[in-house]
Amino acid sequence: MGELSPQQLAQIVKQRGKELGFDLVGIAPAEPPFTYTHYLNWLAQGFHGAMAYMERRKKERQDVRQVFPEARSVIIGALRYLAPDPPSRELTGRVARYAWGLDYHEVVARKLEALLDFLRALLGEGVQGKVYVDTGPILERDFAVRAGLGWFGKNTCLIHPKLGSYLFLGELLVNVALSPDPPFLRSHCGNCTRCLVACPTGALVAPYQLDARRCISYLTIELRGSIPRKLRPLIGTWVFGCDICQEVCPWNRKVAPTQEEALKPRPWAAPDLLELVTLTEEEFRERFRQSPLRRAKRSGLVRNACVALGNLREPAAVPYLIRLLREDADPVVREHAAWALGRIATHEALKALRDALATETDDRVREEIRLSLQEATMPLPQPSPRDSDPCFLPERS
Repeated sequence: MGELSPQQLAQIVKQRGKELGFDLVGIAPAEPPFTYTHYLNWLAQGFHGAMAYMERRKKERQDVRQVFPEARSVIIGALRYLAPDPPSRELTGRVARYAWGLDYHEVVARKLEALLDFLRALLGEGVQGKVYVDTGPILERDFAVRAGLGWFGKNTCLIHPKLGSYLFLGELLVNVALSPDPPFLRSHCGNCTRCLVACPTGALVAPYQLDARRCISYLTIELRGSIPRKLRPLIGTWVFGCDICQEVCPWNRKVAPTQEEALKPRPWAAPDLLELVTLTEEEFRERFRQSPLRRAKRSGLVRNACVALGNLREPAAVPYLIRLLREDADPVVREHAAWALGRIATHEALKALRDALATETDDRVREEIRLSLQEATMPLPQPSPRDSDPCFLPERS
């Protein structure tokens, strides 16, 4: 075989990527990203919250050659993960679709590593590459746009006109010159604001701007410690991530489900909330060892389940929550169990809160117990005529 041109190599690489299971494969030049200034502004506004890793390597995000100096091309693979809904039970927690199957990091990384092996077999051992799947200092959506795989949606997700936004992205940086694809620079969101309106916590503060500190995905996964009290009622029954801004997006209406077996729903896709609040550390590690849910850790997942049960105001959860309040070693778990008991507010729940106040030593948990007791005994506000008028629609602020 004679020497292949960058155009020929690009076509061969994209074809092989499809054979490996990617739904989309695109190529971008290994150059500074378009959106680096936007990323810096996002950090400056504090929208990253407690995600210190988003700021820690910000200089490297300015140019992929900071992490791989030999890089000449960036190959981006996209894999859709939409799957049919798993069966749900009465007290089921909600899990973001991307976490329904096996850990996507490993699924996508294996495909990219196989693509790198293919390039080495084709061109020789001089081929060098580096694989990233949502773990390195790379503005991956930027490179996906540059590679023609879609546009930035108002919900801040990458959206493809045929495959929507339920897409995993992975990058393979290589020291090989490949002909880049034309960028996808035009947004097709138009005047639609469904995602902004639907977000229950107001995390989408403006089109294309996400305040992660209010995002349910951040609150249930990235945030360690206490979820702000004012946001807990807005989380509903989400225990890991959130899909609302994608569920309402018109571009996701006709997307075919994934064919990737590893991404199809596993038992943790629709977890029983009462089972979650009884998990020991050992049970958590065993049950979620192949699942993205392990990122939340046992403390975070039990905390989230407490919030979900409190929002359901489920009396059957009271004995489970009382046990957490009395016995769990983690004060964060005890705090959120107390909040849930205050929301359910049965006689048994309120008695348990009063009893715990006499024995609890953690100041934050004690304050939560006091607030929960206080709110549980407050009279409910009377609805105004405007509240009961089905024709009245409040103005959007």
